[in-house]
Amino acid sequence: MKRLRTAPLALALQLGLLLLLALVMLMPLLWLLSTSLKGPAEDIFSSPPNLWPLQPSLQAYGSLFSQSPMAKYLFNSALVSGFSVIANLLFCSLAAFPLARMQFRGRGMALALVVATILIPFQVVMIPLYVLMVQLGLRNTLVALILPNVATAFGIFLLRQSFLAVPVELEEAARMDGCSPLGEWWNVLIPAAKADLITLAMFIFIGTWGDFLWPLVILDDPNLYTLPLGLQQLSSSFSLDWRLVAAGSVVSILPVLFIFILLQRFILPSASGDAVKG
Repeated sequence: MKRLRTAPLALALQLGLLLLLALVMLMPLLWLLSTSLKGPAEDIFSSPPNLWPLQPSLQAYGSLFSQSPMAKYLFNSALVSGFSVIANLLFCSLAAFPLARMQFRGRGMALALVVATILIPFQVVMIPLYVLMVQLGLRNTLVALILPNVATAFGIFLLRQSFLAVPVELEEAARMDGCSPLGEWWNVLIPAAKADLITLAMFIFIGTWGDFLWPLVILDDPNLYTLPLGLQQLSSSFSLDWRLVAAGSVVSILPVLFIFILLQRFILPSASGDAVKG
């Protein structure tokens, strides 16, 4: 009886702790949103600080799109992120298929080399990559932002592990129905690895959407700037409107938040569970 009484208390304590941690994590985002909604006459550095704007206004968002090419920045980021996600899902799954299902000499060495590249920081390969893009004539183009992201070692390893979890019997049944190796990859492994494919897509999208260093190095044309570079243009040595910066930050967060809310329900089932159900 005593154990039954303490169970609701422990559950309530856990729930309270989780709510407190969630509030701590959300506080910077709430402060960012509050700053972007404060009117031009309101002091954003008041003491004590006001979390809720006393004079709510959307002027910062209007100025954001009227005083800067924010729509162009959003389009460039969406284009680069979208193509990077599609290319990653295609090439990483194609590379993971033989590493997971085919037997050939040197497969273990190839996998070890792929995994080893995860340990190499991007700053190490940035200069050789820049030289390569210059030699290909791709400097100052959006293609130069997409090419380094068409395949990632993390994506290959993730999908390889996902393909290994798919029952072999499904492939054997597809083979008996006349499927070619590519048919097995497309009709069996891809549907079974849906959860991991969506997880990889989210990782690639978030990483590409927020990338600042590589676009800063490879781009000079302001018309090709992605969103992180565009947000950096909102601040200068002579003027800095924190409401404008906060509004730009909120706009940059919204697509990522929307995609996460939209796709989170797809990443809950396991790959093997999907395969058996399919």
